[in-house]
Amino acid sequence: MSSELSHVDEKGQARMVDVGDKPDTSRVAIAKGEIVMRAETLALIETDSIAKGDVLGVSQLAGVMGAKRTAELIPLCHPLPLNQVTVDFEIDHDLPGVLIIASAKTYGKTGVEMEALTAVSIAALTIYDMAKSAEKTMRIQNIRLIEKQGGRSGHIVNE
Repeated sequence: MSSELSHVDEKGQARMVDVGDKPDTSRVAIAKGEIVMRAETLALIETDSIAKGDVLGVSQLAGVMGAKRTAELIPLCHPLPLNQVTVDFEIDHDLPGVLIIASAKTYGKTGVEMEALTAVSIAALTIYDMAKSAEKTMRIQNIRLIEKQGGRSGHIVNE
């Protein structure tokens, strides 16, 4: 393994990166993903007709909670003081399904990409869990980083 990788030491062993000497900066990350389903299932979600309750409301809360727990879920992730996490949804009848957009903000030594990606992932999993009684063929897909700001790499836009 290459020692150029930040999470690998000279012996090829995984390690947590030392960010102690890095300056604190404002950091933002935005991630996106999709959950694809039948039009009938999407209609049930839109009309709050799923037996478990408000699918998008509960999934929004789950996404925020997931972002706050990222360091517990992803090995070698630094725990971060999050200033803000948002999780938003767009109903897309063309998929059909739900687009999930999450942003995470902090002021610190390392980025919040993993927190934004975790928020999208947990929100998608919660939608699946709450709506699986209506459909077990839903697909979670295309989870990706859209944009990040702050730190050494600066402003990156992926789409």
